[in-house]
Amino acid sequence: MAHCAVQIGVRYGAMMRLGAVVLMCLFLAPVLLGQATSPPSIEEVYLAKDNGSGKAGEQAEEFRTTDVPIYCVVLLGTPAKVTVKMNFVAVNVAGVKPETKVVTTSYTTSEKQNRVNFMGTPEGTWVPGRYRVDLFIDGKAAKSVEFWIKDSAANVAAASYLKPPDPPRIKPKKIRPH
Repeated sequence: MAHCAVQIGVRYGAMMRLGAVVLMCLFLAPVLLGQATSPPSIEEVYLAKDNGSGKAGEQAEEFRTTDVPIYCVVLLGTPAKVTVKMNFVAVNVAGVKPETKVVTTSYTTSEKQNRVNFMGTPEGTWVPGRYRVDLFIDGKAAKSVEFWIKDSAANVAAASYLKPPDPPRIKPKKIRPH
């Protein structure tokens, strides 16, 4: 009977080692196969003006009302198939209700893509004010970037040039009875 107990102990130990190897393979398989086990993330996001060829140019932090379109460039941490959504929000813009979504769009990447270019274009020119871009990955909030769109230099100069002069001040005269 003691002999049987030893046999069972040897089999039990071998099964435990085999189970540990199987579990280790399950956890290491995504790493060994080059698949990320962490959720997709945004490594970098920046805004850009048009480069003159209809594509995103260099990173910009200041925009004018005539900068049409404005690009939002999203660089993902790793290439993966994800859906990236952008909400272009008017935060504090004259004549627009705060937190109004001006542009909303989304794009699903392929498994080999890690860059998404979004583009925001108004009808005409932008209205000066404070805006924000909210980004989501697979429906989860990922990053937000606030920025200002200022009145174009030409509009500022024209407005000051065309501004009507202040009305003349008229002092009332005292009239003496005759």
